[in-house]
Amino acid sequence: MEVQEITGKIIESAILVHNELGPGLLESVYETCLAEVLSENGLFVKRQQSLPVIFRGKEIDMSFRIDLLVNDTVIVELKAIETILPIHEAQLFTYLKLSKKNVGLLINFNVKLLKAGPKRIVIDFNKPY
Repeated sequence: MEVQEITGKIIESAILVHNELGPGLLESVYETCLAEVLSENGLFVKRQQSLPVIFRGKEIDMSFRIDLLVNDTVIVELKAIETILPIHEAQLFTYLKLSKKNVGLLINFNVKLLKAGPKRIVIDFNKPY
């Protein structure tokens, strides 16, 4: 399955979850429900995937948690907040760099219409950052 198809299914599934639940719940509720719908649609989902930090060739005693990793390809960072800020985009960008994944989705469930919410971030590892 290609990345475009995977991200399309993720966004469709997120819209379905949002239509059923609406805004105002905890991020963990949306995460659980979205993972369930994605799995029902034949996608492989890892929740709260540990992401180690490698510094100067050594793993330091810290790690981040990716909300969802779909088909070992797309990182999905979920929010249930009033407004997405640049720091949230930077967080996903950093997760992509650390994991060496190219595509991530930032989805805020605390909106009236979810189709206005998803933000796609793509890294081209051939460009310097």
